[in-house]
Amino acid sequence: MEPPPPSSHLPDMTRIALPLAAFMAAAALANAQPAQNVQGQVPEEIGSWRLSCLADRMTDRADCLLRHREPVEPAQSATGSSLVLEVQDRGGHLVPVVAARDLSLESAGRGLLAMTGTAQLRFPPNRHFELPCTLEGRSLVCAPRPEDAARAAAELPTAPTALVRMIGLGAGSDRADPAELRLTQTQEALTRFRSRVPEGSTPPPSSGLTLPDITNRLQRLFGN
Repeated sequence: MEPPPPSSHLPDMTRIALPLAAFMAAAALANAQPAQNVQGQVPEEIGSWRLSCLADRMTDRADCLLRHREPVEPAQSATGSSLVLEVQDRGGHLVPVVAARDLSLESAGRGLLAMTGTAQLRFPPNRHFELPCTLEGRSLVCAPRPEDAARAAAELPTAPTALVRMIGLGAGSDRADPAELRLTQTQEALTRFRSRVPEGSTPPPSSGLTLPDITNRLQRLFGN
């Protein structure tokens, strides 16, 4: 005897969680703090990298971005944000991340990717990394797991090429081939970045909600 079908009034968690992920991503963007009034410097071109810094005239603190000059995925609209390979200080390691900065409320696809997506990153011939994605403020950020940070930081400076592929709802393409980025003068770019962002000066990233977080909250809400 087959078990009876589930009651029709019970929510389908998958159908609920995915639309809710996009809604919560939009809400996070709407509630994020606006950028502070800062003074920018002319970006430095260092091989395949671009280093740009913003100096806060009130605190004298400089926020710097070291980004690859070519996008992993271009913006999906004229007002959208490109996915770009970046370098960030995570726990004292300068690690590669994939990020889309300053998302707008129109960036629903990027917001959904933040809840369901993963970036795959490889420095051939080494094995690839999985970079889980999340929202940090108004930005989508896919960063190495803590246990992979040291290896990612060690492989980055001498890698001639990076292969990047986005996986998940909201990715701009489902192509099999990853984006291939040529890396040049990376060690010099890292040295200049570190001279402006001393170790320990970067606050830990804000933790974002992932799809499992949303699903668990929904399960508690409905008593399942």
